[in-house]
Amino acid sequence: MTPPDAADANDSRWSDLDRPPLNVAALRRALLREGGLWSGVELVQRTGSTNSDLVARAEAGKAAEGAILVAEEQTAGRGRLDRQWTAPARSGLFFSVLLNPSEVPVARWGWLPLLTGVAVATGLSRAAGVDTALKWPNDLLVNVGGEERKTGGILAERAGDDGVVVGVGINVSLRADELPVPQAGSLALAEAVSTDRDPLLRGVLRSLEEWYGRWRSAGGDPAVSGLQETYAAGCATLGRVVRAELPGERSLVGEAVAVDGDGRLVIATKEGVQEPVGAGDIVHLRAV
Repeated sequence: MTPPDAADANDSRWSDLDRPPLNVAALRRALLREGGLWSGVELVQRTGSTNSDLVARAEAGKAAEGAILVAEEQTAGRGRLDRQWTAPARSGLFFSVLLNPSEVPVARWGWLPLLTGVAVATGLSRAAGVDTALKWPNDLLVNVGGEERKTGGILAERAGDDGVVVGVGINVSLRADELPVPQAGSLALAEAVSTDRDPLLRGVLRSLEEWYGRWRSAGGDPAVSGLQETYAAGCATLGRVVRAELPGERSLVGEAVAVDGDGRLVIATKEGVQEPVGAGDIVHLRAV
């Protein structure tokens, strides 16, 4: 006879000993401090989307700036264009934060996903010992067997009139047979020196606090804060021939030559025209 708890075995927080749960008490001790950005850390075992949950809380007045919502598993995680993001429980970092950059002109808020990309790449470099490149506008790339693989993504959404929820998903210990698509990767597959999620999350959030503070102090100016230069230095899209799939079923092919002051990707076409792209899917074709 099957034991009554057998059906729940796969849901046990200890069902995969290679993937221990996050320690929320330790995260709070490490991240919450007087005068700091982070105001609270909540950990849930499973949810549809941390972004959706935090946006709803912010709009209901139930979350303050600096709130962090972390999930051990997301069942309906979303990327850009409402693409699904799913992974086994405790195989990655899935979290959202609430920011309120009220002193920064709204026109500059478009830099927040790029800022988060710089912060995540910096944090992972320090804590995981793995080089993470940025694909404009919101993908995180690692090298797996000499190939660029997507290991993470970023999604920013407005929350009410003065809030922005930024969500991050990072594949940490995902194995080759668990990859959702062949183009995906993980920190483990990129031979990271550490896949311990607690220090990885602490490192990423501390880096995000640092970069957000620098950007906010500069009034959101990407040049003064150093964000524009740092993003360009870590952006794998620049210097590549790319195809931009634009709204209205239009596409544009050319060399990605810069990220302008508004965070747009500037593409130089073979006709000699430089066109800034503010939204769209970017496909890396080849290096110049």
